[in-house]
Amino acid sequence: MNKIILPDSDEKLLEECRVDLFRSGGKGGQHVNKTSSAVRLTHLPTGIVASCQEERSQYLNKKRCLEKLRRKVEELNYRPPPRHRTREPAWVKEKVLATKKIRSGKKAMRRPPVPEDD
Repeated sequence: MNKIILPDSDEKLLEECRVDLFRSGGKGGQHVNKTSSAVRLTHLPTGIVASCQEERSQYLNKKRCLEKLRRKVEELNYRPPPRHRTREPAWVKEKVLATKKIRSGKKAMRRPPVPEDD
């Protein structure tokens, strides 16, 4: 997957997004019922959605929503570094040698007996 690149300024990022405003739920009484302070941002080029209804202010919710969107994109862009094999521990070598010894013993048992000279 390609790396997602977002603009540095919040204004340019908002131009790339669809902004939905709605009434938030939860406690707050009459204030919650009157104001549409909750914000949902949809980044149109990628389809990533972030929403926020934690603050009473629409401005603060929009600011937090932009931070969430940037965090989501950062998580999507993260690629774990490649893992390199480390040296095998000594017990692995001992285990391999032990199994070899057992196998060779089984093979020796399959051989026909050698006749003794009298």
